[in-house]
Amino acid sequence: MTDPRRLLLLRHAKSSWDDPSLADRDRPLNSRGRRAATTMGQYLRDHDLAPDLVLCSSAARTRETLERLDLGAAAPVLIEDDLYAADASDLFARLRRAPPDAAMVLLIGHNPGVHELAIMLTGDVERPPAFPAGALAVMRVTAPAWTDLAVGGNALDDFVAPRDLDRRH
Repeated sequence: MTDPRRLLLLRHAKSSWDDPSLADRDRPLNSRGRRAATTMGQYLRDHDLAPDLVLCSSAARTRETLERLDLGAAAPVLIEDDLYAADASDLFARLRRAPPDAAMVLLIGHNPGVHELAIMLTGDVERPPAFPAGALAVMRVTAPAWTDLAVGGNALDDFVAPRDLDRRH
């Protein structure tokens, strides 16, 4: 039996509002967000969560979150405009187009789409109850292929927010 597919849903880390002249898409991370993204990258490494594919919104804050995860060059990274502010249905449709050889996919996006996608995939409106900036949902996907990804029935194996990791250290 092959290992189940894994989906890592990551909301971008905390962004800066210091420059009101910037378009929303161009806002960078603030100092807390930079630290949180670095911490989340360490969490991924500590838990052997090495994606085979990274799907990342084209927004500055998602790209900076990705950079600070420090994943190395092992996985292909696709920066996609359509992931910026995408809703859960759009994110779901994009995941169903992931290549079959990608056993673990990391999707870096925005709320409310990321949170709503987690609820859609698990069918559990209670978990996660919120999806703060920088939070990560680790999901076990029941489908044998991404094209078969279904609503409901997928398992939320772990959910961690940067503040949870700060408390552990």
